[in-house]
Amino acid sequence: MTEKISGLLAAPFTPMHPGGAIDTGRIPAMVDLLVNNGIKGIFICGSTGEGPSLTVSERKELAEAFVAAAAKRLKVFVHVGHNSLEDAMELARHAEQTGADFISATPPAYFKISTTEMLVQSLVSIASAAPGLPLYYYHIPSLTGVGLDMVDFLEKAGEKMPTLSGIKYTAPFVYEYQACLNYDGKKYDVLYGSDEMLLSALATGAKGFIGSTYNFIAPLYHDLISSFQAGDLEIAQDLQMRSVEIVRVINKYGGLRAQKAMMNLIGMDCGPVRLPLQLIKGQELKDMESDLQRTGFFEWASKLDVQPH
Repeated sequence: MTEKISGLLAAPFTPMHPGGAIDTGRIPAMVDLLVNNGIKGIFICGSTGEGPSLTVSERKELAEAFVAAAAKRLKVFVHVGHNSLEDAMELARHAEQTGADFISATPPAYFKISTTEMLVQSLVSIASAAPGLPLYYYHIPSLTGVGLDMVDFLEKAGEKMPTLSGIKYTAPFVYEYQACLNYDGKKYDVLYGSDEMLLSALATGAKGFIGSTYNFIAPLYHDLISSFQAGDLEIAQDLQMRSVEIVRVINKYGGLRAQKAMMNLIGMDCGPVRLPLQLIKGQELKDMESDLQRTGFFEWASKLDVQPH
């Protein structure tokens, strides 16, 4: 049975210079912030890390920098998914050589995966390039357009992928998530990836969570989890509602571009987003900050100078 991961794992942003080049010099401070706020692992070069907008060489450079900065204090997932399976295999191979703990992959998304067999075949190729690393399938149908049944995937993939450890499940279908979590005697580790629905996942038995908002409001989620575990459901519900309100602001201002600006608001500048995404600035930034003030965001913002949990 796969060893289960528990706690919050953050999907870090890719720090960039004003012109859009990656800026690995900022990574040690970003990692220290996560460690100091009780984060257990990182998931790099995924959606939050703008992985699809990065070159293979940039993704390798980031993997090396994050692994070095983590220095075994955090578990490191390297997302290696790519429209080119050859490039995905190269990234997987590099992640293993670099010292990552896990790899994860979305499927090729331009030519759509239409059957579970196609998905499994693609992931088998990627896994073969890093036979020493556990692989988590990255299920995010809203971005990949691949919305296959995940229980069916586990049934078919388990027969052909000895390194398959689980799924990074980023979809709102809690019933399917619960089915995956309990599949074959809870054989696989299924990490939940919708921050605004963390409480729903907790109710199914979820233990591990990967998300973007854990970069800047980790204290809120720690208190949410503690309240749920203590049986204080009303407090947990209130904290989840705070999260929902903050995510609604994020969505209002364009998702990832808003979140990168929010990192700057808490004092951890990660630089701009890369085209085709657009930087938030001027009056729009002021409006977003006002909206965040109304949610209580700054009461829960991750602290730069606290001790680890």
